[in-house]
Amino acid sequence: MGYDSTVKKMETHIKLLTKVKLRKPVLVEGLPGIGNVGRVAAGYLINELKMKKFAELYSPHFLPLVLLQNDSIAGLLKCEFYYHKGKTKDLIILTGDTQSVTPEGHYEISHAILNFATKLGVKEIITLGGFAEGQQVENPRVIGAVNDKKLLKKYQKFGIDFGKEHPIGTIVGASGLMIGIGKLHGIDGLCLMGETLGMPLLTDPKAADSVLHVLVKILNIKVDMQKLEKTIGEMEQRIEQTDKIHKKVLSDMSKGQKSEDIRYIG
Repeated sequence: MGYDSTVKKMETHIKLLTKVKLRKPVLVEGLPGIGNVGRVAAGYLINELKMKKFAELYSPHFLPLVLLQNDSIAGLLKCEFYYHKGKTKDLIILTGDTQSVTPEGHYEISHAILNFATKLGVKEIITLGGFAEGQQVENPRVIGAVNDKKLLKKYQKFGIDFGKEHPIGTIVGASGLMIGIGKLHGIDGLCLMGETLGMPLLTDPKAADSVLHVLVKILNIKVDMQKLEKTIGEMEQRIEQTDKIHKKVLSDMSKGQKSEDIRYIG
């Protein structure tokens, strides 16, 4: 069997589908994680704002599988970039099927995203996720973290809890790394986390709703917040395809560690 020397080893890469010119874009990351908070919030905004996809990210650090659609067409796991034109500044949302399953992959993918974002003119990143409380939360608060002390004053007026009564300790995955590495790129970073029970990949619409209410205020956009349950229902089929596998991965990651050591993933 012949060998095609033009075929290269797969690396994390971003495929540009459409060239876009954006004005003062803000990047919002909402990938799968605890409570699926970020993924649900991001998906809701994409639907409500009728955002257009313009790029896709592929990586060998994703789970080694393809997803089969109803028509039996196989597709690689991927992350997707969408854009929306605003009145004073534009919005980019990053969401997708998965996060990296390797520590090296988290860094590689975050760097790829940030390099791409920098070229698009991004100076501000907001990452979304869930904060595992270990118990049912009736009225989830939104807990925040920033990558520069100067940003606390900017965001405190939005009712974000930056207090010490809920010490975060660590933020594992894209939501933490992107604001951490973002600082090296000169990008201001905010992480918003909705309080949730913390069962791996158990979708928490209440936590997503709390995060969404804060996010739309920060972005100064208007969306109908009454359709969240319907949107989650529409997203469930795609989410369920990878949920069981992600739960297995999270279980493997936490082996040998106390439950309180992994307070937050993604």
